[in-house]
Amino acid sequence: MNVSEDIRYVGVNDHKLDLFEGQYAVPNGMAYNSYVILDEKIAVMDTVDRNFGDEWLKNLSEALGGRKPDYLVVQHMEPDHSANIARFVEAYPDAKIAASKKAFEMMGQFFGTDYADKQEVVGEKDTLSLGKHTLTFVTAPMVHWPEVVLTYDDADKVLFSADAFGKFGALDVDEDWACEARRYYIGIVGKYGAQVQALLKKAAALDIRTICPLHGPVLTENLEYYLGLYNTWSGYGVESEGVVIAYTSVYGNTKKAVMLLEEKLREKGCPNVVVTDLAREDMADAVGDAFRYGKLVLATTTYNAEIFPFMREFIAHLTERNYQNRTVGIIENGSWAPMAAKVIKAAFEKSKNITFTDTTVTIKSALNAESTAQVEALAQELMN
Repeated sequence: MNVSEDIRYVGVNDHKLDLFEGQYAVPNGMAYNSYVILDEKIAVMDTVDRNFGDEWLKNLSEALGGRKPDYLVVQHMEPDHSANIARFVEAYPDAKIAASKKAFEMMGQFFGTDYADKQEVVGEKDTLSLGKHTLTFVTAPMVHWPEVVLTYDDADKVLFSADAFGKFGALDVDEDWACEARRYYIGIVGKYGAQVQALLKKAAALDIRTICPLHGPVLTENLEYYLGLYNTWSGYGVESEGVVIAYTSVYGNTKKAVMLLEEKLREKGCPNVVVTDLAREDMADAVGDAFRYGKLVLATTTYNAEIFPFMREFIAHLTERNYQNRTVGIIENGSWAPMAAKVIKAAFEKSKNITFTDTTVTIKSALNAESTAQVEALAQELMN
């Protein structure tokens, strides 16, 4: 694949991965992207996962057409992008390595050497001339590791964006960008919204016509759409109007209340109602939806004077990713001592700008006239 006349894609697709010990379901696989800039001097942009070293080196050799690279640019040291640095050095011993100071420290940790004789240490606004193409480096600490640098090519107006603007999904599968990019961003980068906002300000000063991420497709059209979504996600803004109802239900009575609330919201014209069973559906999808929409209802049983474990895990995923600027409603169930509302509110004590609804639905075992009326009141409040 040609990104431009001088830039070649040499990445690989992975359909057998078990990402982060199975934390994220990736049914359509993953792409590990790598690129080559062919000029008077040649720069290779990152390597790939260790399981694909042979395929990557073959792709690289074909793109080089018998030439030798002058530089390996290491933007990000996460092993799915850096694992083949040693194999690159073995294959092309005369090449230099351009990376941040922190990246070289990490190379020492991963590989037992920091390649001192090959180092080209780069930082904010440093440049590397290849001939027609001049690379300018943009530091992006904690997007989403501390050593990250992005690279801007002024000739083709390309931003090599490391993990930013990436998504789950291999490149040989056609799927919607936003859904898998949102799940990827919230799950992996979501905690670092302030750092992403700082990066977006730097990017705004560049004339970017193409974005080449380390995961997912090369972005060449309607870049304002992708930049806008990243601005919303990293600013913890509301992407879509609607209500997410996330629940756990032991014997079905809490679920009945959830279904009733869904029905009431739809009757009242709620533009989007998303219902997710935290015990049986993908947790990463549920977390992504909670960040996408402006209102969230948490429905769960009291469990050992606490809340049901899947709900506790879900809330932990939200709070550790700086969940904020949202309205939260609660449906609690407890046959003798309902505690869920108290526990849930305590879990968000350190979160910014969380507004709890005035109405809390309290069920004692099963819905009755009083709790049914509370569901109606909660639906109305959520629509206000």
